[in-house]
Amino acid sequence: MSRLADNFWETLPLGRGVTLITRDPNGLAALSKPAGILSHPNEPRDQPRSLLNARYNADGEYYEWPAEPLARKLQVTSDKWQETHPAPPPAAPVPLATPTTTATSAPPASSLVTCDLPLETSAPAARLWLLNRLDSATSGVILVAASESLAREIRAMFQRRHIHKTYAALVFGAPSEDRQRWTDRLAIEKRRGQIRANASAGHIPAEAHMTLLRSNRRAVRSLSLIQLEPKTGRSHQLRVQCARRHLPIVGDATYGDFRANRDFAKRTGEKRLFLHSLETRFDYEHAGRVFTFAARAGLPEAFEEALRP
Repeated sequence: MSRLADNFWETLPLGRGVTLITRDPNGLAALSKPAGILSHPNEPRDQPRSLLNARYNADGEYYEWPAEPLARKLQVTSDKWQETHPAPPPAAPVPLATPTTTATSAPPASSLVTCDLPLETSAPAARLWLLNRLDSATSGVILVAASESLAREIRAMFQRRHIHKTYAALVFGAPSEDRQRWTDRLAIEKRRGQIRANASAGHIPAEAHMTLLRSNRRAVRSLSLIQLEPKTGRSHQLRVQCARRHLPIVGDATYGDFRANRDFAKRTGEKRLFLHSLETRFDYEHAGRVFTFAARAGLPEAFEEALRP
């Protein structure tokens, strides 16, 4: 991997509400995105609500933006001033008994001057590869890499299911047990450009482990905060698996309880999907060494508010 600029991570063109959680020396990083932000734009008009405020290359699955401005602010001393500001022609002699002088544009020797110098006609592009995706309605951890080779390695680990992900979900109702292993067969199809999953007559295996964290049974309708650890990474998997067990995720406008969603929104003012990518962790090998990477995005305050009596 080519050396990153010293301020690469500090100058990322992050989208609205997106934050940098952590990064490692190899160029791997985790961002936290709020609900409503796209992992990547699907068309130009999506740019203002995307992960980065930069152009997205769908074929390479990376964001790209100018690495540096075409003109830099430089501080130059009076000797440099002469290089960029040639002296005017000599002044006409004056009829005085003093030596003639030549006017120049040089400033006092001790002064510093800031000027714009166009150093190059084109600037190299900085790139950031997207390693996984979250639905726009889902908040939390999303991984990126500043190296194409590292991106290939981590994407391959996602495909081999070597990445451990943990989600938090606020659901209507309460699970029958504190811990459960969920297994289903999903049918996934695309309708009018939208992905839809179904757990009633599918052939795609889906597995997740569920742990009950907290419940509020004194709410108008009981609410539970559950932890979900998917062992497979199917589209909309967790949302479908929750709904199938009569634990619809609060705010799910596709698989959820629409009436309960309306009542909840009216009572709290919250209309978001209450699904949050809480933590991602894994070990990976790179350049002959093994590294451990872990990133956690704290639970949004809206989850805590909803669980208060």
